[in-house]
Amino acid sequence: MPAIQRASTFSYVHGWRFAPTFPMANKNSIEFLLPMSNALLLSKVKNAISADRMSTFEAATRAAGDGDQASLKLYIWNAQVSAALLPPLHICEVVVRNALAEALEGTYGNRWPWERPLELSLPDPAPGFSPRRDLIAARRRASTPGKVIPELKFAFWQSLLTRRHDQRLWNVHLKQVLPYLDSAKTIAQWRQALYQDLEQVRQLRNRIAHHEPIFTRNLADDFQRIVSLIEFRCKVTAGWMVANQHAVALIAAKP
Repeated sequence: MPAIQRASTFSYVHGWRFAPTFPMANKNSIEFLLPMSNALLLSKVKNAISADRMSTFEAATRAAGDGDQASLKLYIWNAQVSAALLPPLHICEVVVRNALAEALEGTYGNRWPWERPLELSLPDPAPGFSPRRDLIAARRRASTPGKVIPELKFAFWQSLLTRRHDQRLWNVHLKQVLPYLDSAKTIAQWRQALYQDLEQVRQLRNRIAHHEPIFTRNLADDFQRIVSLIEFRCKVTAGWMVANQHAVALIAAKP
């Protein structure tokens, strides 16, 4: 087997720069570093990524009257902005679920995952997602509430923000665990608004997790929604997240 060699200079394909230490086993392995036509580049990428996947991006750029490589630029941008949104989504999910867990503790005590009244309060539909079964499965794998919390699905936390829990949870605890909610809205109005906001965040999160296109979404609105959800719990944390993210610049740089 021939020894592995490394590139000693930077290489380009139509202005795209590749790192100088890419491992190369033989001359054939550097084919992608050599100059090629836009059409050939697009053809090779489509073959690797799949024509079906690229067709969404090609349709969008074709409608805009852009050139052949526009779909590749849009694809890379979509991947980059998806990655940049992960830290804000991470912080948002952790902050929100901790807030809702605090409400559960306030109602059911510090062993809330194992409390039968909580279990029975959760819906358990035969088809589809069951918050009750999700809780039972999560607590089976953990010994403390802190270990249960990350085991519960995003949909579990969203499902808490429904009318069935108003009397037990939200009428008492919503503005305690989310102290920066505007008092102009009622508890029921805020609970419904939070459910809808989490639905949008969940959809965005799932599309990113499955490497799906997000370029048709209003990502500026999505980002502001993420910021607001964090702010309802802690304005300092929201400011810290905003100061340490790169999503806003990438959203503005959409090709």
